Amino acid sequence: MKLGERFHRFLAKPGPGKWVVLCTLIGVIAGLGAVLFQVLSQAVMGGFLARTTGYIPGEPSGEHHWISAMEGPEGFWLIPLVMALGGLVSGCLVYMFAPEAEGHGTDSAIDAFHNHGGQIPTRIPWIKMLASSITLGTGGSGGREGPIAQIGAGFGSLLGTRLRLSVRDRRILMAAGMGAGVAAIFRAPLAGALFASEILYSTSDLETEALIPAAIASMVAFTTYSLFLPSHLQFVPLFGITLDFSLGSFRELLPLTLMALALCVAGFSFTRMFYGTHDLFKKIPCRPHFRPMIGAGIAGLFALGLHAMMADDPRVLAVLSTGYGALQESLDGTAGMSILLLLTIAVGKIVTTSLTIGSGGSSGVFGPSMVIGGCIGGACGLAFQALWPGWVSEPRVYVIIGMAGFFAGSANAPISTIIMVWEMTGQQRLLLPTMWVSLVCYLICRKNMLYRSQCTTRFESPAHRGEFVVDVLAGIRVDDLMEEIQARYPDTVTEDTTLDRIVHLLSETRHNYFPVMDADNHMVGIFSSNDVRSYLYDESIWQLTVAQDIMVPHVLSVTPEDDLGVAFRRFTRRNIDELPVVTPEDPRKVIGMLSRKDAIAVYNEKVLESMQRQNVD
Repeated sequence: MKLGERFHRFLAKPGPGKWVVLCTLIGVIAGLGAVLFQVLSQAVMGGFLARTTGYIPGEPSGEHHWISAMEGPEGFWLIPLVMALGGLVSGCLVYMFAPEAEGHGTDSAIDAFHNHGGQIPTRIPWIKMLASSITLGTGGSGGREGPIAQIGAGFGSLLGTRLRLSVRDRRILMAAGMGAGVAAIFRAPLAGALFASEILYSTSDLETEALIPAAIASMVAFTTYSLFLPSHLQFVPLFGITLDFSLGSFRELLPLTLMALALCVAGFSFTRMFYGTHDLFKKIPCRPHFRPMIGAGIAGLFALGLHAMMADDPRVLAVLSTGYGALQESLDGTAGMSILLLLTIAVGKIVTTSLTIGSGGSSGVFGPSMVIGGCIGGACGLAFQALWPGWVSEPRVYVIIGMAGFFAGSANAPISTIIMVWEMTGQQRLLLPTMWVSLVCYLICRKNMLYRSQCTTRFESPAHRGEFVVDVLAGIRVDDLMEEIQARYPDTVTEDTTLDRIVHLLSETRHNYFPVMDADNHMVGIFSSNDVRSYLYDESIWQLTVAQDIMVPHVLSVTPEDDLGVAFRRFTRRNIDELPVVTPEDPRKVIGMLSRKDAIAVYNEKVLESMQRQNVD
């Protein structure tokens, strides 16, 4: 037997073995993809943005620079031109080769999971990587998670397709790749696994089947990415910070709750502006290739306006590119950043991200969400410290909690966000206040969807269409319909009943199915009104033909102990509308008739109850 055939047989077997092999491959590719994406982004930024304008965006303390920026003379006035050119190149790449790669990639991956059988065309991850590197490298406001999530998801989809795996397995591999990409780029393996399972739905539902494969892929991706880092950065959180904090009393939950409300307002504003800008750019009468150029150019001009308004403070330019420098500076000590500056960066980031990605630019929205939430949190921390100095001793805490709360509410992903911020900052002692704020934001913002491709629950996902039909039917027994069954007790006939009597019986009853009984009142067959029609053309045989000649001897029936899943399979096997219900002890003793119409009515009632429970929850 050839090696390829053995491998396919191995993959066809159920069990954990195949998932370990496949998810390890996905993790390695996702980790290498994250490294390549970082190198490309830094190459564009260092060789183009920094060299032309003299502006080098700040980075987290735990970031590694594979390529050093070649800083040129200060020429901030060139930023809009550089950004517009980057938008033009990115837009041409996307709309010429892979229009599906526009916007934020995570939403596209979610859409592929639910609506396209987990299929992502092979060209999309590569175009997404290149276009996003150009967008971020030239100063476009965006994040890294969208591109790298689509890269990992794309390889998972490709692997499932090439190995001719089932649609279900391909979806799982795609989700695992998405989590692996996020785990690598943010150095957050646990959060990556949870992200892949949670981000697919807008409620607290999880894609549980993808959780273990995503965990394997995320660990491998994190390890692969870390191998390319210097040894002193391999186990360092992305945002390094030394912080000694714990809740002193429950009264501190009051300012945290007030901050959560502020984050909710910002979350609603961000989503409305993001999609409002997207819809507005769709109406611009030009080829879509040029829309990212227009959006990026306007974002650059807006950033220069903020720079002038804030007395040429270069820190306000954090509204461009990833903006992580502002977060790191806030975490290092918010005393160096005023409330006005933090709020300006937060509002500016909403505007520039909406213009950059909403116009069709290629990038992610997780990074901007971290910056927006962190800056609002830092501003709230400084304000609360001024109001209640005895309650708020460490404003930097609010930066971290704000990062988690904002994205948890905007993306409907509280659990993975809490874990991700914890892994990115290394602050385990902040889990309690972070959970509090994130869950408050999530509960208030449940209708606010940053990822519009999310389904509400697994029940409503096309990816699981048919699975829950079986579950609902399996939960209803025929015995649950006994009142309808007994009310529908059929008109029976004996084996020797003549066709003449049967024809008259049809005119006297509303029943359409007639069990045929022997002398001991045991069912030996059944016929329907349709079976009789073929004999109606010749009245001369009405006295000669009997029920035994018309009936079908092999009767499909159900017992009260069967569920409706069994009943519906028997309804469809012969396309019949009624089934005899017999006793479990004697399959020839009829106790009633089960109607397909009654069964469907009960099924619809159960589905409606389930949907109402979901809405209440």
